Amino acid sequence: MTSYRIGIDVGGTHTDAVLLDETNQVMAETKAPTTEDVSRGIYQAMRDVIESAQVDRTRIDYAMLGTTHCTNAIVERKRLNTVGIIRIGAPATLAVKPLIGVPDDLRTLLGKHVYIVSGGHEFDGREIASLDEDHLYEIAHEIKGAVDSVAITSVFSPVSDNHEVRAAEIIREVLGEAIPISLSKEIGSVGLLERENATILNASVVNVAQATAEGFVAALKEEGIEANVFFGQNDGTLMSVEYAKKYPILTIACGPTNSLRGASFLTGKENAIVVDVGGTTTDIGVLAQSFPRESSLAVEIGGARTNFRMPDLVSIGLGGGTIIRVNETDGTFTIGPESVGYRLPEKGLVFGGDTLTTTDVVVALGRANIGDRSKVAHLDKELLRRIYDQMVEMVEMAVDQMKTSSGDAPVILVGGGSILLPDQLRGASEVMKPEHLGVANAIGAAIAQVSGQIERVFSLDERGREQTLAYAKDLAREEAIKAGADPSDLTIVDVEDVPLAYLPGNATRIRVKAAGPLGSASAEQYEKGNVIL
Repeated sequence: MTSYRIGIDVGGTHTDAVLLDETNQVMAETKAPTTEDVSRGIYQAMRDVIESAQVDRTRIDYAMLGTTHCTNAIVERKRLNTVGIIRIGAPATLAVKPLIGVPDDLRTLLGKHVYIVSGGHEFDGREIASLDEDHLYEIAHEIKGAVDSVAITSVFSPVSDNHEVRAAEIIREVLGEAIPISLSKEIGSVGLLERENATILNASVVNVAQATAEGFVAALKEEGIEANVFFGQNDGTLMSVEYAKKYPILTIACGPTNSLRGASFLTGKENAIVVDVGGTTTDIGVLAQSFPRESSLAVEIGGARTNFRMPDLVSIGLGGGTIIRVNETDGTFTIGPESVGYRLPEKGLVFGGDTLTTTDVVVALGRANIGDRSKVAHLDKELLRRIYDQMVEMVEMAVDQMKTSSGDAPVILVGGGSILLPDQLRGASEVMKPEHLGVANAIGAAIAQVSGQIERVFSLDERGREQTLAYAKDLAREEAIKAGADPSDLTIVDVEDVPLAYLPGNATRIRVKAAGPLGSASAEQYEKGNVIL
């Protein structure tokens, strides 16, 4: 019997949903306004697409969700966990306290239980100081009942994680097995302060992720759907519910990466620049071997500087609902960055509203056919052409910014706002507008594979280069299986090997990503030893 899967992706303006069959044919698609309560918009989109498809609900076996819940919680400073913050690094790091570089309001919320413990390692794996276990027991008893998650960061834990692992054992011994613990070695890369911030933010949104996951599962059951649920993560792949609860920060920026994966699937292109035009912003990213190119820079989330894995994206304030302001005196104008967002059908001129938007511009110029064109017939065509040329130029400049060479590159346009752009762009060897481009993000979520990634510093003197790389690949495969991938069908999709000349022991930083199709084995089964590589 035919099996189906639902893909849902939450954007700033719309929540998109698709239902695919087992051959990845689109059976139904829908757009619903993204509501202030994000969950309501998700459930509405899900119900709409199921109703539209008219398929047997018992045959919907998978449901994939790309959500902004965790991003919104950090940005809005709402629903965050009370976090116990433990840094293992005294006496070496006492001069710089945790939460450095974090905005004052966020530091006030998260910085109520902050501790620095003796321990940590040098860059070559030697101990800075022995781990002060007595102090850790004192801290554990002090925070018991006062915090609902814990973030543990040790100096150079990507080189040696012994102190983080032992600290977690002590915390669980006192606070119980149920306490969520975020370890920095599993989240960020080398760089203490940014890795620490990423770990703290991860610990701060555990409850949000849990509530989102449980709410989504409950909503599916209400519709009579007993599906395996997966969440989108920000490298364009999926993770299981349990993995998402443990690493919720990986959901941040999953929307644009879903669009990139959807664009690759819809066009068959493995290497291209993807321009995703939404209602509020346009996100430009790069496909490399069908996966989003990763950023090598530290990124800010809610004002906090972090160094965990993020896609390489450029966002500009241009979308279908972007507001155009014209100075009637001298004919000058500004494009955005404000947007009417999901209120476009009531605010845009072509829909009888009172706000000039980019959508009105393209309709008035005859480049799109939505709404009532007669409502914009009075606008000055010469002015509109100048506005349109600047809109296109904004995108062309962003595309050039993402290139690694001066030559032309293929460009894929997706997103509901892609009607704003022409069939040719300067710097593009070709411009593709695939079928179903308006819901490419939801399709990207629905067809995504499951991945696992590790990034650590290894000493090649211990195993030699070949054995070290093989070991790193095995670790990446293990992470993919924990995230929900099929153990029998895993592929190594990316390997990066960077020698670190300033470290002894022939050190090298190795990053490996493994990916595979959805598997039936859960993370819990793997961790209990029921799944063998």
